[in-house]
Amino acid sequence: MTSGISLRAPGAILLISCYELGHQPLGAAWPRAFLERAGYAPDTLDLAVEPLDEAKVRRARLAGIAVPMHTALRIGTRAAERIRELNPGCLIVFYGLYALLNQDYLLGPFAEAVLGGEFEGALVRIAERIEAGEDPRARCAAPPPPPPPPPPASLDRLAFPVPSRGSLPGLTRYVSLSRDGRLTPAGYVEASRGCLHECQQSPIPPVYGGRFFAVPRDVVLEDVRRLVAAGAGHITFGDPDFLNGPGHALKLVRALHTEFPALTYDFTAKIEHIVRHRELFPEFAATRCLFVVSAVESLSDVVLANLEKGHTRADVSVALDILRRAGITLRPSFVPFTPWATLDDYLDLLGFLEREHLLDQVDPVQLAIRLLVPPRSLLLSRPGIRPFLGPLDAAGFTYRWTHPDPRMDALQRDIGALVEGAARAAEDPAVTFERVRSVAYARAGRGRPRGALHAPPPVRPMPPRLTEPWFC
Repeated sequence: MTSGISLRAPGAILLISCYELGHQPLGAAWPRAFLERAGYAPDTLDLAVEPLDEAKVRRARLAGIAVPMHTALRIGTRAAERIRELNPGCLIVFYGLYALLNQDYLLGPFAEAVLGGEFEGALVRIAERIEAGEDPRARCAAPPPPPPPPPPASLDRLAFPVPSRGSLPGLTRYVSLSRDGRLTPAGYVEASRGCLHECQQSPIPPVYGGRFFAVPRDVVLEDVRRLVAAGAGHITFGDPDFLNGPGHALKLVRALHTEFPALTYDFTAKIEHIVRHRELFPEFAATRCLFVVSAVESLSDVVLANLEKGHTRADVSVALDILRRAGITLRPSFVPFTPWATLDDYLDLLGFLEREHLLDQVDPVQLAIRLLVPPRSLLLSRPGIRPFLGPLDAAGFTYRWTHPDPRMDALQRDIGALVEGAARAAEDPAVTFERVRSVAYARAGRGRPRGALHAPPPVRPMPPRLTEPWFC
């Protein structure tokens, strides 16, 4: 590349979000703000709620595709192929957690550059290098290191601007809070990025290497103000773990409640942190926290040890009690299908959910989740996974693995198809749960246990939740 390309014209840079759990995408709003601060005028496109706009694609000289998760990457690679067809001269950058994990597959066919971690500053530098006539591939992505790699990511502390959301579709196009039979538009913010912990199945540790970065409180509060002005009545803190910095979190929700006393919120936290910081939850409740999402993953201590989750089965019960005493709902997520989980573990999970009256707090899709082992996963360096591991399915963005009990792989396929159909039909989750349990006991060759409780009645008060059921 010998001559520069002007990227200052409106729309010369196009930021594409693919899927962010039904939320208005920070993966477009934050890099847009960084680029605007540097003098650019990027356009945005959210493929979760908008069709691919061919006019925007043809106008772009540089396209950034946000892929913070597996589903987004599947959509993003299809988008990149279409961009190549419509606008062969457009340079493509993938950014986000799953971009770096899959950079060997993405670089070349799909992208000129791949970024991750605190990537926004690097994205601005790419635009500046293109304008200066440099090849953006020269210093964008580190060569793939052998596992376990050091974090191949941008981890410089950034000066965060307020996310720029003006060009995104309105909040009514996105996820809402469902509570007491009413829907309330929900805004999505992040008060921190990265994570202190190294859960083996998470895509965050291979990128962040145990680091997290707090977003200044005034930036988060201004973002919330703009979301409230746009109609939000509820805020989701999408941090990987809101309690990585408990002091930061508490000061933030105090300020939030003082300014917006009617505003409700939710956040994500490890079971370990709920137990460790139990004294904080009465104040979270008083400042209108409605529910906490937590990656329980399994009730098997064998599985939890292999995933290095930092909690035990007993801790799950303690955390549930802490939240109930505070009047906050637990919304657990699970990965019930791992190489170490047994059919008895699966039946035990179903029994636990029923005994603890959690059926309405667990979306049925959580009963079908199978462990993903992406490239560069920390699991790849652990001997516990090796007996089950197959080849890398590069186009599927995961290593294949086989359960030692063929019934478990068959059960996962059965449950996956069942819950997918139930979701399309908007079936009552309690009805779906009963069907799941029948399939599981049939696979185990057992009759339903005596004394099994009946599903909740069709008409009942439901705990607060977001209208998007996918937590992973």
